[in-house]
Amino acid sequence: MGVFTLFMFFGTLKAARMLQFVFLSLTVLFALLAIGHLADNEGIVKVAGWVGLICGASAIYLAMGEVLNEQFGRTVLPIGEPR
Repeated sequence: MGVFTLFMFFGTLKAARMLQFVFLSLTVLFALLAIGHLADNEGIVKVAGWVGLICGASAIYLAMGEVLNEQFGRTVLPIGEPR
């Protein structure tokens, strides 16, 4: 799954910065989970959990920004629009 999200991250390089952050943090999350479980290291898995919370919160923010910015026709929540 991590390889797929890495390729998806590369696909977002011309998209909004928040979308890039979501896919980059998701890639890091999957990598940390894999490393933590392979090394049987509970600390790394806990760090991955925190990265997952950050990734999820940023995805919610991105979704709200996409909808609100489109509905109001202006920037309500900045999402780092591409230039």
